[in-house]
Amino acid sequence: MHLLTLGLNHTTAPLSLRERVAFPAERLQQALADLRTRLAPVVPESAILSTCNRTEIYCATPDAQAAQGALVGWLAQGNGLGAGDLDTHLYTLPQHDAVRHAFRVASGLDSMVIGEPQILGQMKDAARAAADVGAMGTHLHQLFQRSFSVAKEVRSQTEIGGASVSMAAAAVRLAQRIFEDLGEADVLFVGAGEMIELCATHFAAHKPRSIVVANRTIERAEALAKRFGGRAMRLAELPEQLERFDVVVSCTASTLPIIGMGLVERASKARRRRPIFMVDLAVPRDIEPEVAGLSDVFLYTVDDLGRVVQGGVESRLAAVAQAEAIIDTRVESFMQWMSQRRAVPVLRALQERSDELRAVELERARRAIARGEPVDAVLEAMSQALANKLLHGPRTMLSSGRVPADDAGRVIDEWLPRPHAAR
Repeated sequence: MHLLTLGLNHTTAPLSLRERVAFPAERLQQALADLRTRLAPVVPESAILSTCNRTEIYCATPDAQAAQGALVGWLAQGNGLGAGDLDTHLYTLPQHDAVRHAFRVASGLDSMVIGEPQILGQMKDAARAAADVGAMGTHLHQLFQRSFSVAKEVRSQTEIGGASVSMAAAAVRLAQRIFEDLGEADVLFVGAGEMIELCATHFAAHKPRSIVVANRTIERAEALAKRFGGRAMRLAELPEQLERFDVVVSCTASTLPIIGMGLVERASKARRRRPIFMVDLAVPRDIEPEVAGLSDVFLYTVDDLGRVVQGGVESRLAAVAQAEAIIDTRVESFMQWMSQRRAVPVLRALQERSDELRAVELERARRAIARGEPVDAVLEAMSQALANKLLHGPRTMLSSGRVPADDAGRVIDEWLPRPHAAR
């Protein structure tokens, strides 16, 4: 069995392409089930990691070349793309590279924000979704579990996350360039997921004039708003209420934009040139990109924020190097496990064959004893027969020259243990 990772991320594909191949949480299990149904013979184990920065398919396959072609076709066809639309943006990582990539992703080393912790939870969600539909086999289970373990080790033994500037913190910094005092700002959060919660925490620390959470499920909006002394609003109220807000942060799982150009244009006119600061952290995007062309609207996407936070990378170079060293060691350990797994069918077959030989000789010995033959002679004959049959394979290999004669001592020590004295 071979490991293979195929995907694209913020370094290989623009946001406009990433949002087309993204799998929202509510579609993930359906996509996994479809992948398993269509590609099961060549891709018996699979998991999909889909975030704002990446869409990656992790799989275990008996034929890596066939799996690669099948996965590219499945990903393109399922998202209405041509086979060539993804070619220059996809990366394919086999075996050792796939393992190292998974460990780096879990540890936050492959993120837009080096050391960010959210990706680990997203990988755990991906593994859970794959397990729920029966797509997580032995190899992927081990890969993900060891990825989580490596991420924990990197976090505990390095300072990789110590200087991390989150997307949420970057959003606050950008907002402060437009509104000098966020204490006078009215802030709207659209969505009620983990990223919105993180952003709300950062903005709430600056004590804005008001905080409102809008969500399709009003109960979730109320629960989140209550934590920050704000109020909840139904998403359907957005057209009438948008003009009230100075800051709008959106991150939902919608597959289509929920804040259109016309809506923002009307709100901007109603505000009489007072600026609106908007952050779209969703992939696919929540806010139509044309909004950025409005004169009094400052729109930032997840990629824009990523460029803002890159400034702190240099201060973490030493921690990154230390983390990479830990990962390299753990990759070698995992590859040893893979090698041992490949030997399991052979070892099982050897055990079954030796049991068959032993059963035959044991039955022959019982019949000889039943005929009255001397027990010592029967045992001697049985042991000699077993030794000859077990040594037939090694003798054949030595005679054919496949094992150098000067290695005879090492070969004997490896094939046959030294006998222990009988007690």
